[in-house]
Amino acid sequence: MRIGNNQAHNNPLKEENTMKKTGVFSVIFAFVFAIFFGFSGNAIADNCSSGSKMKEASYNKSSMDIVETAMSADGFNTLVAAVKAAGLVDALKSDGPFTVFAPTDDAFASLPEGTLEALLNDKAKLAMILKYHVVPGKVKAKDVMNISTASSLSGQNIAIKASDKGVMVDKANVIKTDIMASNGVIHVIDKVILPKDIIETAMTTDGFGTLVTAIKTAGLVDALRGKGPFTVFAPTDDAFAKLPKGTIPALLKDQEKLTSILTYHVVPGKVMASDVVKVNSAETLNGQNVAVKVKGKKVMIDNAQVIMTDIVCTNGVIHVIDEVILPQEQMKRSEY
Repeated sequence: MRIGNNQAHNNPLKEENTMKKTGVFSVIFAFVFAIFFGFSGNAIADNCSSGSKMKEASYNKSSMDIVETAMSADGFNTLVAAVKAAGLVDALKSDGPFTVFAPTDDAFASLPEGTLEALLNDKAKLAMILKYHVVPGKVKAKDVMNISTASSLSGQNIAIKASDKGVMVDKANVIKTDIMASNGVIHVIDKVILPKDIIETAMTTDGFGTLVTAIKTAGLVDALRGKGPFTVFAPTDDAFAKLPKGTIPALLKDQEKLTSILTYHVVPGKVMASDVVKVNSAETLNGQNVAVKVKGKKVMIDNAQVIMTDIVCTNGVIHVIDEVILPQEQMKRSEY
């Protein structure tokens, strides 16, 4: 990524996020550097059947924390080794409270051959995967059955589906619940769940329907599922709706122009919020530079305001903007 220099600023994005972020992403900045496991009832949507059933195990409240509980229980040896390798032990011993969707040893063993060994040697990737198994707060089995999504500490949503057959977390079955610890609760799952790439994240997050449609129409799905990393300044559905009447249908019929506009929203490399405010421009995949400006507590990408940051994906990061930004050749055309 090539970027222009800028004078040092305080990080207004973090202050903006404190006031602006709500819903599933509101817990990311508050917890991502300080804690590892947890669950927040404010970060979920409620649309599961109230008649769902889940196997429940009866445990008294333990004086042991989550790490000690996992170490003393059968079937969590690999998880404990992974937590140690990722350097997350101290975080898991903090006050919390935390809710852990904990894969068993058998769950880790079912990963493709060589995967576990590679992860144990890649601290950053391992930490991201482990954090994907965690959301802030303490939620017991009876509460889990009443939600459909939760924001994990990796910055992504995990799907929770309750039915008469039980409860699933992404593609994993919950096989034991309510293992109490002094700083949270553990629910046991039978598979390791994996974070999503940029496309999967956009598809499973509310507010990006138009963007996803545009990416598919432009034929950019495979590119944005590539290794990357990429930084995407993602316009919301409301941002697309602000375009002049007829613009979106016209663009969806013109793949070349649509591709030019979409690639103008993507910067090579993984640029987190703390880095964005230190630059005044960034070269996009379109080949043109976007302008980055800090105005008080606001950060602008061209004429768009950044309204949400650091949605971390396996192949990059998404920052949400409130306007569709247009490359220069499109700005000069009255029809766009």
